[in-house]
Amino acid sequence: MTEEYQPPPLPPPFHHHHHQHRTQSPATTTTTTTTTTTTTTPPPPILLTQGAEAHLYKTHYLNATTHPAALKIRPSKPYRHPVLDRRLTRQRILQEARCLAKLVREGVAVPALYAVDWEGQTVVVDAATGEERYGGAWLLMEWVEGDVVRVVVQAWERAMLARFAANDHSPSSRRRQADGGPGSGSGSEVQMEVDGDHGDHGHVERKREEERMKDLLRRIGAAVGRLHAAGVIHGDLTTSNLILRPASSRKEREGEGEGEVDLEGEVVLIDFGLASQSVQDEDRAVDLYVLERAFGSTHPRTEAFFAEVLDGYRASYRGAASVLKRLEEVRLRGRKKSMLG
Repeated sequence: MTEEYQPPPLPPPFHHHHHQHRTQSPATTTTTTTTTTTTTTPPPPILLTQGAEAHLYKTHYLNATTHPAALKIRPSKPYRHPVLDRRLTRQRILQEARCLAKLVREGVAVPALYAVDWEGQTVVVDAATGEERYGGAWLLMEWVEGDVVRVVVQAWERAMLARFAANDHSPSSRRRQADGGPGSGSGSEVQMEVDGDHGDHGHVERKREEERMKDLLRRIGAAVGRLHAAGVIHGDLTTSNLILRPASSRKEREGEGEGEVDLEGEVVLIDFGLASQSVQDEDRAVDLYVLERAFGSTHPRTEAFFAEVLDGYRASYRGAASVLKRLEEVRLRGRKKSMLG
């Protein structure tokens, strides 16, 4: 029989139900009636992800029904010296908080910062050893509704594969076929087949779908451009750290464009655990390179459209030209590193 999972301890004022010990106030008597006072227990935070550096919970801010919030906890590391542990945790949580606060001031689409505890004066009891130790630090942020861009793009790729698999002339497929990949003829034969398909309804539908994806990619590039214009480097730009926040509620969107993957909405940048403030073109170029590599490994059918991301970046950031020039150098270094192993 497996033991019941016990989530990591939460710092005050956040508690799991099994950690809460509330004392009911005794009956209070007025001049006319006697009433019993009860305390409403707020719902406990829900653990969403538990990584090596942080735990992410869904909780609430002020009001449990109208203000959902994201709680990010950087727990202490038992293997580190307590003084070093406290110093590093404080430094990292403050760096993330400062980046978020700056981006909100600059009008960049990121979660608003509600509260932060960097001192980590909380003491928690280690369940394994029973010892008291430093409880870590936390951030409370706006809860961003929407789907992670990685999930959205993968859903779009699956939908495209299902709809057009029998007649696949996507840019990535054309490139594979022209290079003599599986199922390929000569490059000229493939091109003739594509050229002869212009009047086909399927071709028109494919083009329309590709334009929708290109528009999303340009919005992603614009979001990164605004980030860099504010002097912040994300440090871990992947489609898992972007959320597509819809303009309308999910209920309002029901029935609209049935069968289509919803690509509309605002691109919101999340997870600034590795973020820093920098105005160096090299740092900005590396940010873009990480995102480009993420598309290559996670979204193979969309990778061919990555130039749209750079177009959106160029349109939203005045200093894009020098960054994109530096990106070419970063790519070259990356290719050399791949060849050398």
